[in-house]
Amino acid sequence: MVWGMFSWHDLGPLIHVEQSLNSTTYLSIVAGQVHPIMLMTYPNGDGFFQQDNVPCHSAHIVQEWFQEHEGDFTLLRGPPQSPYLNPIEHLWDEVKRAIRQLVPQPSNLTELDSAIHQARCQILLITFQHIVELMPRNITTVLKAKGGPTKY
Repeated sequence: MVWGMFSWHDLGPLIHVEQSLNSTTYLSIVAGQVHPIMLMTYPNGDGFFQQDNVPCHSAHIVQEWFQEHEGDFTLLRGPPQSPYLNPIEHLWDEVKRAIRQLVPQPSNLTELDSAIHQARCQILLITFQHIVELMPRNITTVLKAKGGPTKY
């Protein structure tokens, strides 16, 4: 499994998660990777970090860590596993589309890892800026549908 992040400004790191993503592993990613990037990118504490509240995101140790660092950035909480409200899912869709077009397709984990890195590097800055810009519209659409299916 790979874990990634992005902002309006840039792509974040791509982190390989060798085991299942539990609260301890997730906390190590947030504390070791996300936090330093957020401090560097948003030194005034005006950045936002979004997670979708799957069980490892809402675990007590993770929530406690976010409370201890609440002045460093704003944590946005969303409904669990809600791809329309999680912009990283739209970025992963871009990566998957690029990989599906490869001929030949990756045939092992090493080739897949290389393809993922290559696909991410080819995503233009305007693409992830557009994803961020669409968030207010996506939120409005989901609210209008009262959390039900949407057409986008």
